[in-house]
Parts: sequence; structure tokens; C-alpha cells
Amino acid sequence: MMQISSDPCNKHSLLNVMNRFMAAANNMDETIMVPSLLRDVPLEEQEGQESVSHNNNIEPTIPSKQRDMYEHYLLLKSIRNDMEWGLLKRELNSGASLLEMAVKQEEQQQHNEKNGVPPEDGSDLEGQFHFHLRGLFGVLAKLTVQADHLTNRYKREIGGSNFMR
Repeated sequence: MMQISSDPCNKHSLLNVMNRFMAAANNMDETIMVPSLLRDVPLEEQEGQESVSHNNNIEPTIPSKQRDMYEHYLLLKSIRNDMEWGLLKRELNSGASLLEMAVKQEEQQQHNEKNGVPPEDGSDLEGQFHFHLRGLFGVLAKLTVQADHLTNRYKREIGGSNFMR
């Protein structure tokens, strides 16, 4: 069995970035004991705090499509579950298994080759891989920051309300 290295020099590996997101999402899930308290709490605290310091190499936050922290919490949990379990659950619910989809795709590709249709962007697989890998790194980094932010915001909201009583 292949063993995954946990060297500190490997801190920019895809597995490490994925593990950081999973840890942040798990921490968020363990911290938020009553998710319904997040309903109707706006995702942005104040307009003056919408952008995070550029000294931390974090980009300004973009207004999210989620209306409140509860929806954002559900989104992060859903992404974590998709990463843990894969898309198999989703594909099974739609009727076709991944194996059936792969067979159909292979048949379509063979049919196209017989009829002289050139393969779709299959010539630059390395370029496609690097493009999508960079995108995945960026998305996972942003999701990790969002999960940490949601956890800290929940702690402030709950902690502040407990002291006021």
C-alpha cells in the first residue's frame, strides 16, 4: 500500500491543502452545536470589514450568493461530504452509476474516432491538469478561510450573547 508523506516541505501538496480544508470544516462542524442559530445572521459583519488585509495575502471577500450564515454552513458541509464520499452518492441518485457513465463516455469517444471526429481537447492533458489543479488549490484555500471565518464568527456571536445575559 502506498504511504503518503507528511513532510513539512510537502506543505503545498494537494493532499495537504485538502486536509487543511477538511480539518477546518470538521472544526466548524464540531464547534457549531446549534446550526439553526445561524439563520438570518448576515454573512458579512459590516461593510467596513468586507475586505481582509492584503498583508495576509488574502483577497478581498466577494459578496456570497448565500443569504445567511446558515446557508453558508450547509454549503461548506456539503462540499466536505462530497470530498469525503465522492460524487457517487449524487450520481446514484440521478440513476446512472459512475461505471455506466464511464462506459458511455468511452463508447462515444470510440464512435467519434471511427467517424473522424477529432478528440475534444485531449491533446494537452498536462496543460488541462495544471489549469484545474491551480483552480482546485485556489478554491480549497478560499473554502478553508471561509470555514475558519464561519467558526470564529459563530464563537463571537454565541460568546457575545452569553455575556450579555
